[in-house]
Amino acid sequence: MMIGQKAPEWKAAAYVGGEQKELKSSDFKGKWYVLYWYPLDFTFVCPTEIRGFQALLPEFTAGGVAVIGVSTDSFYSHSAWFADRKTFPAEITHPVLADTGHQVSRAFGVLNEDAGIAYRATVVVDDKGIIRSVSINDTQVGRSPAEVLRTVEAFQSGGLCGADWHKGEKFVA
Repeated sequence: MMIGQKAPEWKAAAYVGGEQKELKSSDFKGKWYVLYWYPLDFTFVCPTEIRGFQALLPEFTAGGVAVIGVSTDSFYSHSAWFADRKTFPAEITHPVLADTGHQVSRAFGVLNEDAGIAYRATVVVDDKGIIRSVSINDTQVGRSPAEVLRTVEAFQSGGLCGADWHKGEKFVA
């Protein structure tokens, strides 16, 4: 997987607002989307990221960007975990893929083959299906959903955006 290349085609079962649906990359044709992987359900770092992406969902959506979570756990595991109101006080409304066969994680090169789980990875795909950004962390360190949003907005702006650039600010000369 390389920056500037076409994103791999994918499809998987997904948790979508409490229901199981099949999602595929072609569902997002002509749209920007962010795929974010987390290692496992029923862990401690993962819910901080999932809640963070959910909290920023209105901002992503306002920019025409779909947010899609991915883990190698099943739909049933997602469903049980997301129902825990101590861990998830608000409903998770963005889709979360159940990549139990590891096809999506493997296609994007984010699968830890030895452990059978995905690393913490984020991939930004533009409206032409081109990979614009990739970030991969080992499993113990979470990422900032706010930085992912800032990065997408910077790409969408079309300008030269410095490290601390935010939507509406001037571009680097």
